[in-house]
Amino acid sequence: MDRTVSTPAFGDTVTDFSRRDFVALSVAAGLGGAAASASAAGLAVVTDEVTIKTADGTCDAAFIHPATGAHPAVLIWPDAFGLRPAMRDIAKRLAAEGYSVLVPNPFYRMAKAPVFETAANADFKDQALWAKLKPLMGSVTAAGAAEKDAAAFVEFLDAQAAVDKTKKIGTQGYCMGGGLVVRTAASQPGRIGAGASFHGGGLVTDKPDSPHLLAPKIKARMYFGVASNDDQKQPEAKDTLKQSFADAKVPATVEVYSALHGWCVADMPVEGGAPIYNAAEAERAWRALVALYKAGLA
Repeated sequence: MDRTVSTPAFGDTVTDFSRRDFVALSVAAGLGGAAASASAAGLAVVTDEVTIKTADGTCDAAFIHPATGAHPAVLIWPDAFGLRPAMRDIAKRLAAEGYSVLVPNPFYRMAKAPVFETAANADFKDQALWAKLKPLMGSVTAAGAAEKDAAAFVEFLDAQAAVDKTKKIGTQGYCMGGGLVVRTAASQPGRIGAGASFHGGGLVTDKPDSPHLLAPKIKARMYFGVASNDDQKQPEAKDTLKQSFADAKVPATVEVYSALHGWCVADMPVEGGAPIYNAAEAERAWRALVALYKAGLA
């Protein structure tokens, strides 16, 4: 196990982005981002580079937690660019708030992380990029894959001294990771107490395995942050989500943000000369996330 100790340094944003048509293509493929930036509680945090045995192999991951004490655990499902510095920054900020955070390499079946160092220079018109992304995404979104991984990740977290096992576990995900959050909450109802999806991709489809149909299996508080352009493309999805969870009597909040798909991650590309990352709306999402965990991880 490799370990580093640090104090949080948040607020850096990536400004050297490519000028590409990110949103239209990323929404179609279910790509997305997360939340990072600003100051946190300020606890010193430890980063452990770990490996976790799963039903399908060995997953490399970052386990980031306060330097002392036992804390509620959180599982972060990255977007389609996987475990990279931007995702580690999110985990460090959350750890500084008092959580023990696991960020797995979702593509471990195919490659070790980082598969991508950043999303900033992605050219979504490049077919070579899609040829790389699609099988990577398919390796974790395949039927049963996320459920097997979630079981292994929960078992790992429950074995860590830095995790308070008397508390429920939280899980959050971004775009591709949004659906994985729902699948995790549904497959681990006894341990997952809160789940958050930010600009999640493919949450409501007409397929029999659509994530929204899993609502009756979930016992966690849920939160869905929807990008404005995703809502424009699929305006009925938010209502379907609300109704599905209401019918299942699962507490769920669905909110549309005045920001583009991928607004929460600082290393996203730009569109039309303006960054997709939206600091103000990312902070709004962060506040919602922390409130969710305070309520759900008892």
